[in-house]
Amino acid sequence: MSREPLVSVVMIFLDAERFLAEAIESVRAQSYAHWELLLVDDGSSDGSGALARRHAAGSPQRIRYLEHPGHENRGKSSSRNLGIREAKGEYVTFLDADDVFLPHKLERQVAILRAHPEAMMCYGGTEYWWSWTGRRADLRRDAVPRPGVRPDASYRPPELMIRFLRRGGSVPCICAVLARRDVVVEVGGFEESIQNLYEDQVLLAKLCLEGPVFVESGCGERYRQHPDSTSAAAIRSGEYHPRRPNPARDAYLLWLAGYAARRGIDDPAFRRALRGALRWHRHPFAARLGAPFLHLLEGLRRLVPGRSSP
Repeated sequence: MSREPLVSVVMIFLDAERFLAEAIESVRAQSYAHWELLLVDDGSSDGSGALARRHAAGSPQRIRYLEHPGHENRGKSSSRNLGIREAKGEYVTFLDADDVFLPHKLERQVAILRAHPEAMMCYGGTEYWWSWTGRRADLRRDAVPRPGVRPDASYRPPELMIRFLRRGGSVPCICAVLARRDVVVEVGGFEESIQNLYEDQVLLAKLCLEGPVFVESGCGERYRQHPDSTSAAAIRSGEYHPRRPNPARDAYLLWLAGYAARRGIDDPAFRRALRGALRWHRHPFAARLGAPFLHLLEGLRRLVPGRSSP
């Protein structure tokens, strides 16, 4: 029996026939050999379900096909939780069906978690991948955002969450994460009341508030940029914007405030960062005008009898 720890790769998909095979092949191409792949069908109506079942039938010891009862569509959080429940690995990671792992991702991150047994998870940078189109205009657009912290270091809670709340661009992609499966199960996995936007940040928050997290300098994934992605569609509809107040972020922040209260997280810097982020929820128009208007509104709130800031 191999002494290498098993890694469970949870790949959810919904009508992903266009990219699914490439994502699966990126797992097969890993330099780290001890992995299992759980393909979770979230109610697909195209050929992606049949494609996933063929891969599972061809490698039954390594690849499994999963679906909800009645082939229901239940959302990203519910689908990832199904994969987590069925996973057998010591570690778990997540890959969406339109993204790919780079060949040494698992090998490098398993070594990190074995070298840092105190860490709940590790993550690195992810390439925002435009050049997959082959179009000349996209060939130079690929980029790996800076992590916002010094890499190759471990961070104790709630330091990363404070930085995420103040500088949202430093939040890692879910595919960048390798986590200890027992910790993911212990914190309750994904929150099924938040399904398709910010659902990844829910799990990241739980893990970053649970214990130390190691931030590595490597890049292990390509995050495909295309107009049919969930985030691109939400931006077009106005449901989501990465740098403006929006309903999806509101729901996430309100969940985070409640979660922190239930867990008794009473760090002053974390409370201040969360209050600052919540101001965008309460004053979206002023938030567009800038921080001075937010501070003015908060000052006026304090002058009104019976009103106070959180």
